[in-house]
Amino acid sequence: MATATTLSPADAEKLNNLKSAVAGLNQISENEKSGFINLVGRYLSGEAQHIDWSKIQTPTDEVVVPYDKLAPLSEDPAETKKLLDKLVVLKLNGGLGTTMGCTGPKSVIEVRNGLTFLDLIVKQIEALNAKFGCSVPLLLMNSFNTHDDTLKIVEKYANSNIDIHTFNQSQYPRLVTEDFAPLPCKGNSGKDGWYPPGHGDVFPSLMNSGKLDALLAKGKEYVFVANSDNLGAIVDLKILNHLILNKNEYCMEVTPKTLADVKGGTLISYEGKVQLLEIAQVPDEHVNEFKSIEKFKIFNTNNLWVNLSAIKRLVEADALKMEIIPNPKEVDGIKVLQLETAAGAAIKFFDRAIGANVPRSRFLPVKATSDLLLVQSDLYTLTDEGYVIRNPARSNPSNPSIELGPEFKKVANFLGRFKSIPSIIDLDSLKVTGDVWFGSGVTLKGEVTVAAKSGVKLEIPDGAVIANKDINGPEDI
Repeated sequence: MATATTLSPADAEKLNNLKSAVAGLNQISENEKSGFINLVGRYLSGEAQHIDWSKIQTPTDEVVVPYDKLAPLSEDPAETKKLLDKLVVLKLNGGLGTTMGCTGPKSVIEVRNGLTFLDLIVKQIEALNAKFGCSVPLLLMNSFNTHDDTLKIVEKYANSNIDIHTFNQSQYPRLVTEDFAPLPCKGNSGKDGWYPPGHGDVFPSLMNSGKLDALLAKGKEYVFVANSDNLGAIVDLKILNHLILNKNEYCMEVTPKTLADVKGGTLISYEGKVQLLEIAQVPDEHVNEFKSIEKFKIFNTNNLWVNLSAIKRLVEADALKMEIIPNPKEVDGIKVLQLETAAGAAIKFFDRAIGANVPRSRFLPVKATSDLLLVQSDLYTLTDEGYVIRNPARSNPSNPSIELGPEFKKVANFLGRFKSIPSIIDLDSLKVTGDVWFGSGVTLKGEVTVAAKSGVKLEIPDGAVIANKDINGPEDI
């Protein structure tokens, strides 16, 4: 923990004042208070690690293992059950669907056939448990924003063959930039006064909730952590098997970068350790190099496999000092600061940590309605076991690039503007701007741009086939 010796007198005073203020916040636990003060102390001591660009090395295949080089799996179902009995699945469920115009947890947005992200996750684990007679539990890490809603939603799975556990990540007070006081002490006692400190908090929160010890007591060994909105993040026994055989405490799934992913964090070898390099850590003069897909060919999917005993060891030793991500915001005209951490940055603290270079199909996040268009279209099909599978009829290995205007940003508006989702098997790119409405049974091919003129409602008729066209009015269809 940052002690007063590493802080300037002014910063030490700031931290002491903050400690006194936080001590009086009875909405949060002692663990949360000390975790928060610890984080702020580290931030003030300026311990941010500066990357020496000349020391960065490209990881070898031993460090970032190609998927086809992972140890082969046994065909014996009894062996598969043994593996699954060691596993826990944890979905990061703290995000609200605000960017897509939804008020509740993002995981309850409908993805396909009336099923939500959460429904699909539950179906997948139910199928595994039923097929192999195992009991893989599902953990949901909520934030104070999603907790109440998630509890209500989880009730509908009461009769499923899965143990579902929920726990909350920490709740920290937002810091007023001007005087470094906690926002809730300034009379803002509502939800706006607080924030969840990023998914790096998953490790201490798992421990503080008591869930970690309970899982270890049941003989569980590894947790598979993934974002609840990544439809490609399904249980992969090949990865789990490899980690157990090689005693790897941590594995980050990475996948080859395309031009759409140039800002994603990447794995590097640095001073003999594997670590995550994020764009925010890159010196300005090297940003273009970081974005190049020649030098940094892979990026982090945030699918992580972590040994539970190792988490316990490191959290107890207070050894997980991930890079701090300062996130400035404004609440009711007051400038505030949120200090956050990311789970991927913990890789350097674990023994024998590796990356696994996995197929792109394991990264299918839904961050915006343009992603929803992809997964609801004929580009994907849904299996009975809840898996979203890419249509083999598409020959191009990458997905079409889709840009939808602000009229499509909210899920409700997006769904209203499509009578049915167009066929996009042969689509390369789609750009839509203005007041555009799609009829049913529309097929889009090649490169398509649809731009309605200002103040004009442009309707694409039922059954239209549009190939390599720019459409500005009905006459162009």
